[in-house]
Amino acid sequence: MKTIHPLMVRATHWVNALAILVMVTSGWRIYNASPLFDFTFPGELTLGGWLAGGLQWHFAAMWLLALNGLIYLAYGIGSGHLRRKMLPISPRALFGDVLDALRGRLSHADLSVYNAAQRAAYLGAILLAIGLILSGLAIWKPVQLYWLGSLMGDYEGARLLHFFCMAGIVLFVLVHVAMVLLVPKTFLTMITGKYKHG
Repeated sequence: MKTIHPLMVRATHWVNALAILVMVTSGWRIYNASPLFDFTFPGELTLGGWLAGGLQWHFAAMWLLALNGLIYLAYGIGSGHLRRKMLPISPRALFGDVLDALRGRLSHADLSVYNAAQRAAYLGAILLAIGLILSGLAIWKPVQLYWLGSLMGDYEGARLLHFFCMAGIVLFVLVHVAMVLLVPKTFLTMITGKYKHG
């Protein structure tokens, strides 16, 4: 049995999954109260029941996501996990791996090594989460953090950035779940941390 994912990575992964689910569904409830675009999300897919309820869930999950994310980043940087697993990424390898994935030819023989497409996706998700947190802070405290909002085009710019970062995270999650369904052995390793070759 080979250890694929350390306990800290597995724990923060599942806490992130819960926090993101709560944040997205409560965020959709908040969005519906003042839509940016000409559509709203179905009420059955939202959390909170009404605007105040959505805000309460959103803020609770925000603190969970931020704290858990800081723990993950501190562990990842301190232990070298992020450097070992996520770097380097070359454009050539990324293009080749994405092409192989689209053709159904991407190898998953060694689960301890992330291919270039996985590395780019995970790093992208980290950057999207940082964008969500910063734009969310600018929306939450527009007067106190006016300097942060001004970097995003003021309040409405922060709302747009928040929305598009959320859309990017949702896309990442959908692709991530699809890949787990295509390579189911990856699911068990994120629970046990181990994988038996052969």
